[in-house]
Amino acid sequence: MQALLLALVMPTLKRIVLMTKEQTQSHTQGPVLALDLGAKLVGAAVSDDRLVTIKRLAPLKRSNWKQLLKDVETLVKRLDAQTLVIGLPLRLDGSSGSAAEEATRIAGNFAKSLKLPVYLQDERLTSFDARESLLADGHAEKEIKGLIDGASAALILRDFIKNISLRKKVVL
Repeated sequence: MQALLLALVMPTLKRIVLMTKEQTQSHTQGPVLALDLGAKLVGAAVSDDRLVTIKRLAPLKRSNWKQLLKDVETLVKRLDAQTLVIGLPLRLDGSSGSAAEEATRIAGNFAKSLKLPVYLQDERLTSFDARESLLADGHAEKEIKGLIDGASAALILRDFIKNISLRKKVVL
């Protein structure tokens, strides 16, 4: 039986959620796990169960879908994550390109494979903001390369939590 996919969209189209009909019965609960999908690394961050604090995690190595799913399933279980948020790399003008389409496809695969709601969150400029924040915190350029993915995921999660009240349901 195919899962009924629903979308929750902010008025500015910054956030979309993909979930099965059963998953729509509950509201967002923490902890929330956020991922920033890169070509080689996947940044990760997690909130506490009350959605108050956010912690950067070590990046996951990106290889194939099966390994990524296994790694994310391990994180979900270890952190008791109740929600998954995937960064949506929209263009600066808000339009979707191939990277956004790929993130949407992967989010759909997670929604079908995991028993938790999966959201897409606009991630425009998070890498730039993460780099600036890390520099402001006194990190050297050498250190930033290893921290940027998790810092970007943390900003994606921050934006998701901050705008949680603006959701609307839309059927795909």
